[in-house]
Amino acid sequence: MFATLNSQNSARRTLKCAGPRLARAFWVGLVAACIVAGTATADQTTPADDKTQFLQWAEKAYLTAKQQYEASPTNTEAAWHFGRASFDRAEFATNDTERSAIAEPAIAAMRALVAQDPKLAAGHYYLAMNLGQSARTKLLGALTLVDEMEKEFKITRDLDPKFDYAGADRNLGSLYFEAPGWPASIGNHSLARKHFEAAEKLAPDYPENHLNLLAADVKWNDTKGMRKELAALTELWPKAQAQFTGEEWASSWADWQARWADLKAEAEKLLAPK
Repeated sequence: MFATLNSQNSARRTLKCAGPRLARAFWVGLVAACIVAGTATADQTTPADDKTQFLQWAEKAYLTAKQQYEASPTNTEAAWHFGRASFDRAEFATNDTERSAIAEPAIAAMRALVAQDPKLAAGHYYLAMNLGQSARTKLLGALTLVDEMEKEFKITRDLDPKFDYAGADRNLGSLYFEAPGWPASIGNHSLARKHFEAAEKLAPDYPENHLNLLAADVKWNDTKGMRKELAALTELWPKAQAQFTGEEWASSWADWQARWADLKAEAEKLLAPK
């Protein structure tokens, strides 16, 4: 039994753009900004004590998974648990050097894993997620990583569409939602909606899937969609709070609560009578 979490008890892992990177020059910088944000995400409104708690949890899981993987590198479960824990731990990196030092060994491990077992969805999924961490450290070369992330998420979806609460569709939707459009990159309004809706259908009890679709509806000023997601999230919220419990979900709830408050306020403002 591995000490890290199983695939159906994992915290939020979803692509989003990192604001500071949007200031980087030209469109490659924008593509590099399309990054993964996961279990350890804590914005400036998160109390320092909570951030420390999230870091401690991620560090413990990472060290345990790393030790287990190094002891048995051909064990597929140990390998993908290491990939997941590496991604989560990299969220707390304070600079590109630290983030890269965590992500690159995980990428190598996931490449070995998909070569060993090409039909294991978790290997492709955490390869894509750690590629996202690597993309955060690069300006030139990020476009190639984004293309590979797209490919690996598509493979994951074909193998196991429900893995990590429809994580492949959730992340593909975010990739198409956040990335610049053609010809600069792969951003695409209709594909973003297609994958956000697929994720919501596959895992309707998972708050992040509804929050992503609500964020898209707000951005696109889709009044029908906003009303639908506001109602769905209002009904879902107490059920989700009872379902996703424990310290492994603490950072997810810190993010979800903040996003829900902000998106609800934005949507209600847009829906208010003029």
